[in-house]
Amino acid sequence: MPTTLHLARFQCDVTPPLGHPLCGGLVEPVRGVDDPLELRGVVLMGDGAPIVLAALDWCGLRNHAHMNWRDALAKAAHTVPENVALQCVHPHDAPFADLEAQRLLEQYPGAPQSLDRKFFDRVVNQSAEALRTALKKTERFDSIGVGAAPVQQVASNRRILGPDGKVKFVRYSATKDPVIRDEPEGLIDPILRTLSFWQGDHPLAALHYYATHPMSYYGSGRVSADFCGLARRKRQQDDPRIFQIYFTGCAGNIAAGKYNDGTPSNRPVLRDRIYEGMRQAWKATRTQPVKGWAVRVEKVRFPPRREASFQERDSLAVLGDANASTARRANAAFQLGWLKRLETPILISCFELGSARILHLPGEPFVEFQLHAQKVGSPREIFVAGYGDDGPGYIPTAEAYDQGGYEPTVALAAPEAASLLIKTIDRLLGAKS
Repeated sequence: MPTTLHLARFQCDVTPPLGHPLCGGLVEPVRGVDDPLELRGVVLMGDGAPIVLAALDWCGLRNHAHMNWRDALAKAAHTVPENVALQCVHPHDAPFADLEAQRLLEQYPGAPQSLDRKFFDRVVNQSAEALRTALKKTERFDSIGVGAAPVQQVASNRRILGPDGKVKFVRYSATKDPVIRDEPEGLIDPILRTLSFWQGDHPLAALHYYATHPMSYYGSGRVSADFCGLARRKRQQDDPRIFQIYFTGCAGNIAAGKYNDGTPSNRPVLRDRIYEGMRQAWKATRTQPVKGWAVRVEKVRFPPRREASFQERDSLAVLGDANASTARRANAAFQLGWLKRLETPILISCFELGSARILHLPGEPFVEFQLHAQKVGSPREIFVAGYGDDGPGYIPTAEAYDQGGYEPTVALAAPEAASLLIKTIDRLLGAKS
């Protein structure tokens, strides 16, 4: 008998309460809510163990925070953790979770706090319950849709190199200096890709993938999913029957800085540019029958940094230094959490449905990894989501460490991680050596 495939759609509010830390305690805590945060996902059933594809409107999930949440969704979906892709969208006026780092911070009176662990446990349980409830009402699907379109004037490369090959400017998400904004757009992936699920000619869900840091402005304590989350919400209003999810791609060195000076009025402008990319990708969608899927998973251990400042002794000293800045103490706790995490490998997965392949990467990978993945097959049909397990933080290219700039100063994995990630991508996508 032919395989019958089913889909369940689930969502859960994950907005933090007043006073909760945002961006791991590196910015103002929650003072109010401009728009709510959500976890949105689909469960695919009918071909072996179910698959879960979920996007979380949080800044990041590191190490056991990611593993715990992933495992809870797996249990609720009656599947294995390897079949759960849980990725963050990465807005900064949102929580950032590293359970081990928070436990360490709690041991030092006066240290900055990064997460309310009771709130974390509560939303994990609520999201698992939302998934379980969704399984009571599934819908059949027999096709997928693949669409792609360029996004105009959003993404730009953050790293602007000088004649000596070193970083001369870092163009952050909001860049006020017009000289830096006027630098060339740089290396980006300008294409927004949409993967959709259909029953006959009836669309059920649309999953969008685009590579940029999703911040227009942040840091005042106003919770927001920012312009990418707002674009997803606006797209949802076009046809409430089609469930919309947004994934951030390899955006470690990509932001809207060329097109954004940080004024609040620019948020809806960027929202509408992403929204228009979604609309055009939908218009360009072509459907194809699908009978099942394949799951490939690699277990990877990224090598740690070797510099003294990244070692346990130095990190403990900073963590215990009451005179050190909030950022230094928080980053020391994250570094210690990463060192402990090295005992457990990171899962990197690829799900194949028809001609589409969905690659789920950890950390904040540079866009070069996404562009490399798309060389393996048809770029239109390779969907890349970054910001899975954020334990290693930024994953720059190997040469970026010598070029300087911001990202290599806080990346927790050694330069060798770049080649390891490339080889892993090639294996997952079946690249010929």
